[in-house]
Amino acid sequence: MTGIAPDGCPVAVYLALPPMGEAELVHAATGRGASVLDLGCGTGRIAHGLVELGHEVVGVDESAEMLTHVRVASTVQSSIAALDLDRTFDAVLMASHLLNVPDDTERRARLATGARHLAPGGRLIVQWHPPEWFERVREGEGRAGDVLIALRDIRRAGDLLSAVAEYRLREETWEHPFAARRLAVMQLHEQLATAGLVFDSWCTDDRTWFAATRH
Repeated sequence: MTGIAPDGCPVAVYLALPPMGEAELVHAATGRGASVLDLGCGTGRIAHGLVELGHEVVGVDESAEMLTHVRVASTVQSSIAALDLDRTFDAVLMASHLLNVPDDTERRARLATGARHLAPGGRLIVQWHPPEWFERVREGEGRAGDVLIALRDIRRAGDLLSAVAEYRLREETWEHPFAARRLAVMQLHEQLATAGLVFDSWCTDDRTWFAATRH
């Protein structure tokens, strides 16, 4: 029986989730052979694909149990905000909507970590909930590989959205309450600038992934 990570994510679910093209997206955004720092790497779902594509990857996660499943990349157990590896990378990856954290101080700390570990000319690759997601998201369910994912109890209060994600895998069910803060694109640019970063480009047409660089 696997456990629950500090952020509430069930380890068994992240082990079962299939790759969804993230490694290929990062590869296209960074180029062949780029070194990648994968912040919040979980069980290595993206890191494994990046290594197969020829990247050196260091995966960081707060959960020791998540990291035991990372097979081919170097790992560091740490919160994102506290991380300081005293080296830089060609790319820093922040998947899983880490920027939509409700706490502004935590968001600034995460961006500062990304900037601190980014080599000159490197790219910060970020997955986030764009502003329009907060307007269109509805309760419902879908499937990712063997995992049935249901979203329910959506509540909106100003720019804050809270909900419960329910995961079903075979005979087991987990509930993961979460909250996400809506950031306008202008706010995103401002917060990047505070960390010494500048918006570069959208990586996907739906604006759920973008790249930033150092000033």
